[in-house]
Amino acid sequence: MRRSRTPTPRPRHRPPPARARAGIGLATVYRTLKAFMARGEVVQVEIPGVSPCYEPTDRSHHHHFIFQHCRQAFDLKGYVHDLEGLALANFQVQHHSIILYGICAVCAEDGST
Repeated sequence: MRRSRTPTPRPRHRPPPARARAGIGLATVYRTLKAFMARGEVVQVEIPGVSPCYEPTDRSHHHHFIFQHCRQAFDLKGYVHDLEGLALANFQVQHHSIILYGICAVCAEDGST
């Protein structure tokens, strides 16, 4: 697993220092993301149970691993092949999404489930 976090506009744990908060508001972040999406530079990734994530459109196809307790999302390396073999006869696979769910090492140590 590649430990590359799937970015979301909202902070996950603690807010940034006061000097950083004063510069850019969340509304500005969303307006900028909307502009990037309109230009085709960014795509919104829908992952059930996680805040919307945004990724550059030039990234290769990949899947995600969601830590169920702390709600972090990470990119998975690799690709699942032969999904067409799973489709019913006379059906054509157009796209797919694979999400693995589990707990991270920190949450496992804390006994969180």
